Amino acid sequence: MNRRTIAFGEWKTFSRPVSVIVLAFYCLFLLYAALDRSGFLFLDFANLMIHEAGHPLFSPFGQTLMILGGTLAELIVPLACAAYFFFRRESTGVAFCLFWLFENFLYIGTYMSDARTLALPLVGSGDHDWEFLFTQWNLLLHDQQIGHATRALGWFGMLSSVAWFAWRAFRRSAEVPARHLNFT
Repeated sequence: MNRRTIAFGEWKTFSRPVSVIVLAFYCLFLLYAALDRSGFLFLDFANLMIHEAGHPLFSPFGQTLMILGGTLAELIVPLACAAYFFFRRESTGVAFCLFWLFENFLYIGTYMSDARTLALPLVGSGDHDWEFLFTQWNLLLHDQQIGHATRALGWFGMLSSVAWFAWRAFRRSAEVPARHLNFT
């Protein structure tokens, strides 16, 4: 039987002072996000550009995927970046990209929660992605619950990525030997 194996090497190391600085940045950003009442953080300007680029990117796949494509692009880009850093075994990059991925959930949840009230200023055509999608899926009356759950998932993911980074940075035990994934 022919098996292909991918061997992952050791995670790249970084200094404790770098770890402290990076964790301080995450803590400050989390505080900023927790205190923000607008629902739109400075990182969301970059996410908005990715979101808008996702609409034409997914347009060949029909109207529903074109509209959903903005949100999909917001999630695919940081996930692809996280995968890149994972295969390079760079925990700082993985943690940042996962943090970025889950930070997207905060504004996605805010956008979802706005599907009935339509109070947020919109870019582009002026059509509200989640009003269209939730109406199509007969979920419009649940926009608030879905939005709040999405935001909660974002907070959980951001905190988890910071916790994973802290664990990687400060664990005292020796690095686990290289792991192997078998594909049959």
